[in-house]
Amino acid sequence: MDDAQSHLQGAHLLKSLTFIAAPALLAAALLPAEADVGDSAGNGLCGGTHSWVSVCATDPGSPGSDASQDRPAKPRKGDKNQKANFQSCVVKKLDPQPPAGSAIWEGHDPGDGAVYRRACVFDAASSPVTAGVPLPGQTFWSATPPAATGPDPAQLAQQAVDKMLLKGPDIVTPDAAGRWTVGVPVWMHAGKSPATYGPTSASATAGAVTVTATARVSSIKWQMGDGSTVTCSGAGTPYRKAYGKRASPDCGHTYAQTSASKPGKRYTVIATATWAVEWNGGGQSGELTEIRESQVEVSVGELQALG
Repeated sequence: MDDAQSHLQGAHLLKSLTFIAAPALLAAALLPAEADVGDSAGNGLCGGTHSWVSVCATDPGSPGSDASQDRPAKPRKGDKNQKANFQSCVVKKLDPQPPAGSAIWEGHDPGDGAVYRRACVFDAASSPVTAGVPLPGQTFWSATPPAATGPDPAQLAQQAVDKMLLKGPDIVTPDAAGRWTVGVPVWMHAGKSPATYGPTSASATAGAVTVTATARVSSIKWQMGDGSTVTCSGAGTPYRKAYGKRASPDCGHTYAQTSASKPGKRYTVIATATWAVEWNGGGQSGELTEIRESQVEVSVGELQALG
């Protein structure tokens, strides 16, 4: 057989092996979490056999780590384009338990707590396409029995926040129709509706778990357009004519220059609200932070002396 013919047959053989290997790799990626192992010491549960062996493939990552590592990345705070990937999980106590001295005991003795296996799949709340697809499993030690089933309450909390449709501050003053003057204090004030200031609440449910979240504005940062920034802990005090030219007691600013040199001869005032969200449900509780902003264009002039 000449070199050309040998090369051609070798190429056909490689192509055949590629087509055989690809489905096998895909099947391996979708194996149930029970086939994974979490003990780098060579004592692990393999292939659902419920037998402890001396050599076994291991999960990537550290053995015996907390089961929270299995969870998908949480949405970033304030990012409305990120959606939670919900999952259903089952936690089972290993039977038999690992032998004494196994690294998965994390230095504890058998009988001091127990070793558990957490197996999760995406549920239909994530996507019909991924529903039922298994996630990497985790074998871990715990002093007390962990929750047996259910989605991640923190993910449900983010879904509840998404239902609220939180908005930026409702800027009452300064407003575009007002007259603002150099050297005269401006009283910044935001309206207190449920959507723009709170409190507002919403709930999200998956399976038997319901999480309720309540959001309130904790502070508002005002960028006044002239380079100045004022952070107020509340919505500000509404101005009344009886106050004259006094400064606001809690949320004010005094312009030192007119807006004549700015585009449109106006300052762009941006109000950014920080929403503090408290949630509880599924035996857990926590806090989230959401950011929303709104803006207004204002004209600032000078007092004209009458001669």
